[in-house]
Amino acid sequence: MKAIENYAFPKTPSGISGLDEITEGGFPAGRPVLICGSAGCGKTLFAIQFLVNGILDYNEPGVFMSFEESTKDLSQNVMSLGFDLEKLKAENKLRVDHVHIERSEIEETGEYDLEAIFIRLNYAIESVGAKRVVIDTIESLFSGMKNLALLRSEIRRLFHWLKEKGVTAIITGERGDNFLTRQGLEEYVSDCVILLDFRVIEQIATRRLRIIKYRGSMHGTNEYPFLIDEHGISVIPVTSLKLDYKSSNDVVSTGLPALDKMFTGGGVFRGSSTLITGTAGTAKTILASYFAVSGCKRNEPVVYFSFEESPDQLVRNMATIELDFASYIQSNHLHLHASRPSLQGLEMHLLTLQKMLDEHKPKTVIIDPISSLITIGSGSEVRAMLVRLMDVMKTRQINSIFTSLIHRFDNEFSDAISESVSSLADTWINLRNEDKNGGRARSLLIVKSRGMGHTNEQHDFIITNKGIEFQNA
Repeated sequence: MKAIENYAFPKTPSGISGLDEITEGGFPAGRPVLICGSAGCGKTLFAIQFLVNGILDYNEPGVFMSFEESTKDLSQNVMSLGFDLEKLKAENKLRVDHVHIERSEIEETGEYDLEAIFIRLNYAIESVGAKRVVIDTIESLFSGMKNLALLRSEIRRLFHWLKEKGVTAIITGERGDNFLTRQGLEEYVSDCVILLDFRVIEQIATRRLRIIKYRGSMHGTNEYPFLIDEHGISVIPVTSLKLDYKSSNDVVSTGLPALDKMFTGGGVFRGSSTLITGTAGTAKTILASYFAVSGCKRNEPVVYFSFEESPDQLVRNMATIELDFASYIQSNHLHLHASRPSLQGLEMHLLTLQKMLDEHKPKTVIIDPISSLITIGSGSEVRAMLVRLMDVMKTRQINSIFTSLIHRFDNEFSDAISESVSSLADTWINLRNEDKNGGRARSLLIVKSRGMGHTNEQHDFIITNKGIEFQNA
């Protein structure tokens, strides 16, 4: 009984960001995996990245057998992603074999079998000691066969042969009309089936991945967005992490000494989330910028994600109040990223943010403003995205600051996004802009701060060429 309890299903890590988390370790070791999808969804790139990661990260040589693209075309197509196939071939770690099959020249006569392909593939595997194999695509291999019974028999034989060789194999296949694949058999004989999808919704292109089946292992069952960029494929789980992250007792400054004094601890907890709300012109971006500068002064990396202002505009505007973004950018402490919300879907924004976390490893992240995201998703969708993002940053002990535009602040919210996020945030600061004595008066109120006492008073402030100055702090 103990032996069964301690049994770990053998897996081969893909090395693809996010995918191994979803599959709980990777693909089934020594078994065939089917990657299916329509044209242009990323099947070939997915397979190549699996091979390259295996060579570079796990010292597992690989074989890529192509029935469509030539060796030269494959090398050129992935060079922009940093995959140097020619170098790996020269080091005898990768073998790329292009088998040309002209469909118009194929005539089915007598028995049809794959013996020649098996011999060729076996030679390739033996020549580099391959542990990973890719066959791209299976439709090209069987394009000339009309006898369905024979075709299915040969498909079974191919998958069984790969199992006997003990290699972890990826077979790519085109999406069928009534089945996941053209023949409708590959998905049944594969131990793992992954569906890639490319769709356009309201003029926004999104790629998604779904694990159809995985024999012998638990796996994520949702649809997961994935991104193809200059580093290859990245997958992000959209489900929330478990609430098992550690909480720090360390306190960090907000960047404003007067604001720090409003908290009994002298600032906010490290790894906590802060929501800054207010109507237009209440200085939400300026206050968030103080958090950013505070992180830079601690010699910590900071990421500022702007949905409304360009980096140059932010640098210029903050310079007028003596917040020197330019020098912090030059010293590589501050990383500004600007993007219109409508440029990508919610999942892609989330994936972009997570990639920036992986790349820069910041200790402070500002997202300004989250209310802009409502233009590309419903309130519930935006909230789900932000929950995931907050969980990721809490797990990494990152201070997160979110700004949000509201239309009014009295006894009730008029903004669904701010209302939902306010319950998730550890600290909530609201900024007001009121008419007082014939002029405009700005004020700040700390609505809540989990685990820390704070002033309950409303504090007036002004903005001068030296920044925010409190009048009654």
